[in-house]
Amino acid sequence: MEKNIILCIGRQIGSGGKTIGERLSKELGIQLYDKEILSEAARQSGLMELFFENVDEKSSQSFLNSIYSINPMLKNDPMSPNLLSNDALFVMQSDAIRQIATQQSAIFIGRCADYILKDYPNVLSVFITASLEDRVKRICNKDNVSPEDALKTIKKIDKQRASYYNYYTDKIWGAAASYDLCIDSTKFGISRCVEIIKSLL
Repeated sequence: MEKNIILCIGRQIGSGGKTIGERLSKELGIQLYDKEILSEAARQSGLMELFFENVDEKSSQSFLNSIYSINPMLKNDPMSPNLLSNDALFVMQSDAIRQIATQQSAIFIGRCADYILKDYPNVLSVFITASLEDRVKRICNKDNVSPEDALKTIKKIDKQRASYYNYYTDKIWGAAASYDLCIDSTKFGISRCVEIIKSLL
């Protein structure tokens, strides 16, 4: 485990954080885990991946609402809050992240991986930000939506990610003190961000 290199990337939506992670994964030959974390957690726990998708980087209340919308009968099941709580699924997801980090070098996108692996050796935590203008443009191009809709998405997803991160860690999402490095992809560009992070690794 001590020889494994772990990169944890937190990101504002539309900042290019996942693109940076994908480029680093390709250049360094290190597996990237984004949604794949959900698949691994589902495989290890024996639960449907759908449960993890609905809790993915969302607060506890939003998770319960989404689960109940899938199956309203769960509201009447006294066991469901214990078996399918946000906290229980977070623990399962955390176990999956730890197991991956123990077995191999990896790049993790979001999901509090930096906090979960805070006591592991060779972990670099990075937060990617960008100007609001660049973020709107990136989402418009990616999702083929209007600037107004892109802005709504930014506000919604950033709020969800901050709520999730702040709830499960003793840190503040996006605050410099919470990470080893905070970098602005608008100022440096995607390629330069990749080079900076690669040099630190």
